[in-house]
Amino acid sequence: MSELGSQRDERRPDRAALVIAAGLAVLSGVIFWNTASIGTAGSYARIGPTAFPYAIAGALLLISIGTALRAWRGHFPVREADEPAPILWIVGGLAAQMLLLKVAGFAIATGILFALTARGFGRGPLWMTLPIGIGLSLAIWLVFARLLQLSLPAGPLERLFL
Repeated sequence: MSELGSQRDERRPDRAALVIAAGLAVLSGVIFWNTASIGTAGSYARIGPTAFPYAIAGALLLISIGTALRAWRGHFPVREADEPAPILWIVGGLAAQMLLLKVAGFAIATGILFALTARGFGRGPLWMTLPIGIGLSLAIWLVFARLLQLSLPAGPLERLFL
């Protein structure tokens, strides 16, 4: 009887996984609802424009149900504790890129994202990763803007190549 009691204590529902399952179910419902509003009037094909969104919504619903069942039974592995410092470095890099993209341009904003993300992963000092990130981002900008003729935000560094 004591073994049965200890098994019940170990198999508590995983709340984080239940929240993820609920989010997947909501996303599935939104896709179903939006797909239903597309309308297929005048379509003569068996597979119309709503077939794949319905398939994706159905797959998300199945994944949601499976995630909820595994979470309820406690079958997910125990997760390690999060360390806030690396997360803050990466989120700070994303925020800096979003804020600086139009002002500083693609190369500088994405180079800052690269450097702060590298710092979050514990790689290299900022004085080294920042120029590497800006150089790689400038090369990517040149490929997309000059060779592929796509529009990316240009800042002072990119204007040197225009």
